[in-house]
Amino acid sequence: MKQKQIIAFIAAAIGLLVLPLLLQGFGNAWVRIADMALLYVLLALGLNIVVGYAGLLDLGYVAFFAIGAYMYGLLASPHLTDTFPMIAAMFPDGMHAPLWIVIPVAAGLAGVFGVLLGAPTLRLRGDYLAIVTLGFGEIIRVFLNNLDHPVNITNGPKGLNQIDSLTFFGLNLGKKITVFDFEVASVSLYYYLFLALVLISVVISHRLQLSRVGRAWMAIREDEIAAKAMGINTTHLKLLAFGMGATFGGVSGAMFASFQGFISPESFSLMESVMIVAMIVLGGIGHLPGVVLGAILLSALPEVLRYVAGPLQAMTDGRLDSAILRQLLIALAMISIMLMRPRGLWPSPDHGKSLQNNKS
Repeated sequence: MKQKQIIAFIAAAIGLLVLPLLLQGFGNAWVRIADMALLYVLLALGLNIVVGYAGLLDLGYVAFFAIGAYMYGLLASPHLTDTFPMIAAMFPDGMHAPLWIVIPVAAGLAGVFGVLLGAPTLRLRGDYLAIVTLGFGEIIRVFLNNLDHPVNITNGPKGLNQIDSLTFFGLNLGKKITVFDFEVASVSLYYYLFLALVLISVVISHRLQLSRVGRAWMAIREDEIAAKAMGINTTHLKLLAFGMGATFGGVSGAMFASFQGFISPESFSLMESVMIVAMIVLGGIGHLPGVVLGAILLSALPEVLRYVAGPLQAMTDGRLDSAILRQLLIALAMISIMLMRPRGLWPSPDHGKSLQNNKS
């Protein structure tokens, strides 16, 4: 059995490494879909700590995504140096933050905001917690949209452009390279960076799940009153869950800003938060393989359905809008899956074992 697992692991690793090089042959657009899927996996892993492990329904998670993106956008674009002469004098060659600064700063800043969000919501549960976190997400988006007056910090609805691509040990991920006469596109270089971050995040999430902290989170998720009666400090652990989950969102946001080269408040709407929650529910709440599967499916499915919605729109002589048709197809697919697999596509195998034991 172990030998089969090792062979499967090696085959999966080779497949993941070769995937972008194969997709390049069909066009860089397909590699971009894979890149965005990995970013959504990173977001889903972070939200899974809050929703899946600690059982705290967070509908404002996209706010941390936005915080990380704007942090990198401000540090790696000419906006601040063009707006503030004092900053321009301090950085005559412009602000160009390297990768080894970007990741810890994005994680730390988002983590601080995560704790700030968690502090006033400690007494809330269920729907009330969802409403408050939803409001937090919208407040951040509105702030980003309006912080261009009287002092232009975020450039308002115009967004930030000319954002630097990441540089890693002298390698600029925004430029293609040639290896053994084979051209590796910029989007493929980003793919490998995102893949490395996802793998590190999976290991961190798995270790957290098996740790004392992870077991305490799950105790809070199952019954907070019983967990408190057993001596678990629910206040500190809830704040830790919000902070830890937010760090993943901050790093993902910084990567998104670098990858896109342009960000605006419209990229961080409520629907993004809803989609990330849907990824966890669709894949299997609290189960890492299920969360990864749900994120990949829901991030890639809309792009794949572009090729289905177009012909269907043509069949109706253009009377149906392709974007609306695409949303309808996604909704039908999700409803069908949840009817057939109510616990998710890949639920945790431990879920429901105690009930089965009680029945026997």
